[in-house]
Amino acid sequence: MSANKVFRRISRSRATTALGLGVWLLSSAFPACASNVLQQVTHSPGVNGAVDITLQFAHPVGDAQVFTTDGPPRIAIDLPDTQNALPGHKVLVGDGAASTVSAAQANGRTRVMVDLFRQAPYQSRIVGNRLILTVADSGAKVKGPVMANSMDPSRRVAGALNVSNVDFRRGQDGSGRIVLKFSGDGAAADMRVEGSRVMIDVSNAMIPANLSKHLDVSDFATPVKSIDAREQAGGTRLVIDTSGAFGASAYQMGNEYVVEVNPKKLDAGGAVADSGRIQVGAPKKYSGKPATFNFQDVPVRTVLQLIAEESGLNVVAADTVTGNVTLRLINVPWDQALDVVLRAKGLDKRQDGGVIWVAPQKELADYEQSLADARIAIEQREPTVTEYMPINYGSAEDIAKLLTDGAKSNQSSGGSNNQTQRGFLSDRGSVSFDKRSNTLLLTDLPRKVEEIKKLVSVLDRPVDQVLIEARIVIANEDFARELGARLGISGFNDGSKTLTTWGDTLDNTLGTQHSVTSTDLSNANAIAATNLANATAQAAYNAAVASAIAGGQSAATVPVPVTQTPTLTVPSISHGLNVNLPVTGAVGSLAFSILRGGHALDLELTALQTEGRGEVISNPRVITSNQKQADIKQGDEIGYVTISGGGAGGAGGTTANVQFKDVVLELKVTPTITHDNRVYMDLDITKDELKGFINVPNFGNVPQITKRQVTTAALVDSGQTVVVGGVYEFAKRDDLSKVPFLGDLPGLGFLFRNKNHQATKAELLVFVTPKILEVKQRN
Repeated sequence: MSANKVFRRISRSRATTALGLGVWLLSSAFPACASNVLQQVTHSPGVNGAVDITLQFAHPVGDAQVFTTDGPPRIAIDLPDTQNALPGHKVLVGDGAASTVSAAQANGRTRVMVDLFRQAPYQSRIVGNRLILTVADSGAKVKGPVMANSMDPSRRVAGALNVSNVDFRRGQDGSGRIVLKFSGDGAAADMRVEGSRVMIDVSNAMIPANLSKHLDVSDFATPVKSIDAREQAGGTRLVIDTSGAFGASAYQMGNEYVVEVNPKKLDAGGAVADSGRIQVGAPKKYSGKPATFNFQDVPVRTVLQLIAEESGLNVVAADTVTGNVTLRLINVPWDQALDVVLRAKGLDKRQDGGVIWVAPQKELADYEQSLADARIAIEQREPTVTEYMPINYGSAEDIAKLLTDGAKSNQSSGGSNNQTQRGFLSDRGSVSFDKRSNTLLLTDLPRKVEEIKKLVSVLDRPVDQVLIEARIVIANEDFARELGARLGISGFNDGSKTLTTWGDTLDNTLGTQHSVTSTDLSNANAIAATNLANATAQAAYNAAVASAIAGGQSAATVPVPVTQTPTLTVPSISHGLNVNLPVTGAVGSLAFSILRGGHALDLELTALQTEGRGEVISNPRVITSNQKQADIKQGDEIGYVTISGGGAGGAGGTTANVQFKDVVLELKVTPTITHDNRVYMDLDITKDELKGFINVPNFGNVPQITKRQVTTAALVDSGQTVVVGGVYEFAKRDDLSKVPFLGDLPGLGFLFRNKNHQATKAELLVFVTPKILEVKQRN
C-alpha cells in the first residue's frame, strides 16, 4: 500500500477513552453539527426486578438503532445526529441485570453502551424527548432477547414483509441449512432452542398459504428431521424438529435469514464435543467465541469495532472502508461474523499476529502486487552465488532434472517487470551436475540457493529398506474307506426225471450239467459190470457147493466168493462268482467255501481304509529398498519335447525341440514406505508343483503342473503379519455298487454291494510380514 494511505486503528483497548476524547473535541469544534443532544441518563427500579433506564434529549428522538453482544453482555444504542452532553463517562446503575451506562460521540453520532451483568431481555420505547430502555431481570421466563431494530414502532408496522421462499439444504459437514427468503429487507426474526426443537418467530413477515406446510427432510442425513412453517399471531413461525446432539446458529443478510443446525459428536465421557463449523461452499472451520449481533443499517466501521472487542484483537480499517450493513447473527463465532460482514461489503482481511487489516479486496490485491513487483525488481539487481553440493544417496542427474522441470512466470500488471522460474530456479539461476563425482553445480540468487539447499537436504537421504517375509502353507488331509464282497453259489439237483444245475454263468451251469450226465453214465456202467461179475461168481459158488455135497463133502469146504463194489465218481461243479465287487488293493480279506450235497457256496469279504495328512511350508524372504522391485525364486526347469514340422503322425521330416517349463517358488514384491511407517506392497507370490506327465503318442511327454499364485496389493504395519490370500477346498464322495434288490436286503445286503467313501481337505494360506529396516544417515 502507498505511503499516503491513512488507516484507522479500531481496537478493543482504550476504545471508550478514545471515543470520549473524540466526543469532547468534536463537540467543542462543531457545536452546531448535531441536531439533538443527549442531556441526562437516569434509572429507576421497574416491575419484577426490571430496571428502567431513561435517556433525556433536548429534542424529540427521531431514530435510533439497537443491537446486543454476548461477550461481554451489552446493549448498544446508536443515535445519529446526536451530541453527547453527559457530564461524566459512566453512570453507575447496579440494579437488576444492568451494571453501568456510558456514552461516547464520534462523527456526529452518539453511542450509548449499557453494560450488563448477564444476558437479559429488554424492550425500548420513545416518549417525546425520552428514550426509555427497560432491562428485565435475567431470571424472567423469556425465551430470547426482545430486540428493537428501530425505535419508531410505526416504521416497523409500515415495513411488514412476506415470506417468499422456505428452502432446506445440506451442508458439507452434515449440517442442515434452512434459508428464509423475504420480499424485502428488515425482517425481525428471533431464534430460540427448546429441547430438541429450534423455534424461529418472524413478527413482521406473513407467510402465504402455499408455503405453510410440513417438510420432511430426514433423508438428508442431517440433525434436522422436519420443518413446520405456519402463520403465528400475525407473523410467521418455523418449528425445526431435530434428532441427536446439535448446535444451532443463525445470521441475517439483506432479505435472507439463514439457520444452521450442526451435528455434534460425543466424546469418550459422553459429553457433547463440537464437531466444528464449516462454511458452506468452503471447508473452512471457525473457532471464535459465539456471539450475537443485530445490525440495522449500522456503519461497517462500527461493526468492525464490536468484532474487535469480541475477539480481543486489533482491527485496522482502511479509509476506503465505508458504508452501512444490515444483518442479524445469533450465536455465531466472531470470526464467521467477520467473514460475513467482509463478504457483504466486498472487503477482505489480512492477519499479522494480533492485528487484522481490513480493506477492499482490490486494494489489498494491489498492495500485495506492488510488494511482489518490488521484490522482483530487487532480485533482478541482486548478485548470484555458486554452490557445489555433493549428493550422497541419490542421483545428481535426477535431482538436477527435478530442479529444472516445469516453469512459472510472474508478470506485473503494467508489464514492466517479468520473472520466469524454471522449476525451483529463478530466471537467473542455472544448475548442472558432474556424474563422476555425483555433485550438483548450482548458481542462483542467495535466497534461492538456500531454498534449494534445504530441498536437497530433504531429498538426499538414505532410503529405508524393507524385509519382506512370506510363508506359504499347504495342508492336505485325505480319508477313504471301501468295503466289498465276492459271492458265488453253484450246484445241481439230479432228480428222477429232471437234472437242475445253477451257477453264475450259463457256461458254468452247462459244465456242471455235462459233468453230472457223464458221471451218471460212467457210474451206471460200473454198477452193471460189478453186478454181472458178482452174479457170475455167485453162480460158480453155487455149482461148487452142489458138487461138493454130491461128492459127500461139506459145503464149507467151498470158498465163499468176494462181492465186488463198483467204483463211482462224483460229478464236478463249475464254480463262479455271482457277485464280484471286491476292494481294489485290499489290505484285509476273509474268505470261505462250503460244498455239500451238490451245493457249493463261495464267499470273500474285503475292506480297505486309508488316511493321509500332509503339510508343506515354504518361507521365501527378500530385502529391498523403498519403491524398488525385488524378485526371488527357487525351483526346477522341467524339460519336455515338442515336435515341429512333418505331417500327421509325426512323419515327413519332423523336428524334435526340447523346451523347458519353470516349476518354482517365487516372491516378487515392490514395497512403498508411507509417512506413518507402514508398508504398501505390490505382491506376486507363486508356488508351482510338478504333478506328473501326460503322454502324447508320437509327441513325447508333457509336464502337468499344479499352480498356486496370488497377485495383490496390501497396506500393512511394519512387523505385522497378515494373510494376503487363501484357498480352502473340501471334497466328499460316496460311491455304491450293488446288485439291485439284493443289495438293499437288511442284514445280508452287504454281501451284494461295494461301498466306497472318500473325503479330501486341502487348504492354502499365504502369510506376508514386512519389516522396515531403518537406514541411518551418517554425519
